[in-house]
Amino acid sequence: MRISLSIGLAAGLGLSIVSAFTMAQTDEFPSKDIQYVIPFGPGGESDISARLQQKYFEEITGEQLVIQYMPGGGGAVGWSQLAGMSADGHTIMGSNLPHIILKPMGQDVGFATEDLNNFFYFHYSPDAILVRNESPYQTLDDLIQAAKEMPGAVTFSGSGTYSANDVANTRFQQLADVTTTYIPFKGTGAAVTALLGGQVQAEWGYTTVAANHDDKVRMLAVASEERHPMFPDVPTFKELGYDMVGGAYRGMAVPDGTPVEIQQQLSDIFQQINQHSQFRQEMEDLGFVLMDVPVDEMDAFMSERMDVYEASARELGLID
Repeated sequence: MRISLSIGLAAGLGLSIVSAFTMAQTDEFPSKDIQYVIPFGPGGESDISARLQQKYFEEITGEQLVIQYMPGGGGAVGWSQLAGMSADGHTIMGSNLPHIILKPMGQDVGFATEDLNNFFYFHYSPDAILVRNESPYQTLDDLIQAAKEMPGAVTFSGSGTYSANDVANTRFQQLADVTTTYIPFKGTGAAVTALLGGQVQAEWGYTTVAANHDDKVRMLAVASEERHPMFPDVPTFKELGYDMVGGAYRGMAVPDGTPVEIQQQLSDIFQQINQHSQFRQEMEDLGFVLMDVPVDEMDAFMSERMDVYEASARELGLID
């Protein structure tokens, strides 16, 4: 009896010590700078929004949000390495939809969708077709007519294979009954550079690209339910007779094994940033559409997106 009691007391004491240690770790989080890995090159939407978050992250936590880049494979290079990174919460990585769902369906990319522990999704940018200001394509009909006359001759830049841009291009070709040439780049920044440099005739980009380069490009159509308030003169695809609504969702993930309590704290911190009136204004001025999907709503959100992208995967020929 004494032995059992002693073992019980020791076990209870051990659990108390572990719980106290875990609580102390959580209370002190973050205890150093957070490494924020962007799995794309600089200059794209993931980079832009991360840089806007930096100021507010420091105000809330007193620590720095240090941005690093790991481009390649339309995000796959970074996501394939996330599992091997530190799981103490001080390393986070940008997480993008539909990329993290579609890429593993199409080929062996070194990661599975469930490998990414998403803790917060915070914005969305609608797909859009953009051309340079001097482009002969004044309207979407102009571009479609050219694509019909010369199948494959109209070239688009975009962000990686099986990205939101790739999905949009595939969907557009089917709806408009045209054939175009889609050229995947490492991220939006590189895709914009290709458009501005004349390497391609058009870009599958987002409203954010038009907002950042309004003196150099124009949108022909946007894949949102309603016209974007920043671009009231730009029609939606639906207005023009093409049932297209979609874009890229962006959030953040941590390596497997990151404590649940830490994931909750990270979610809370970035949700607080997302609700800051000045941050919201800065994001909206750049064409972003803000959203809040905290960690406790993530499973339902991801399940919903999985259903949507499975349909896209069939259109792309990734699954039967």
